[in-house]
Amino acid sequence: MHISKKSSTFAASKVTKGRYMATYALTINERSASGKALLEYLEALKLDLQLLPKVRMRKSSYERSMDDIKHGRIEKFASADEMCKSLGI
Repeated sequence: MHISKKSSTFAASKVTKGRYMATYALTINERSASGKALLEYLEALKLDLQLLPKVRMRKSSYERSMDDIKHGRIEKFASADEMCKSLGI
């Protein structure tokens, strides 16, 4: 089985005596020589290779905050009283 994509995440598992021993998720860059060699090696071992769907990682709250600052989605106040007055508190 050969799946050709640019960079893919695979699940590799080995069946021994009718039972799965372990399953590992690997992200492999298939364009590089080492990535191609690794895929060929895994296929030679006759592992059960499955292409996993792409998973989009969520940004952390810190990364979202930095993104807000970078794009000007913030307001600055001279004091806490001024902020409360602006919010109608």
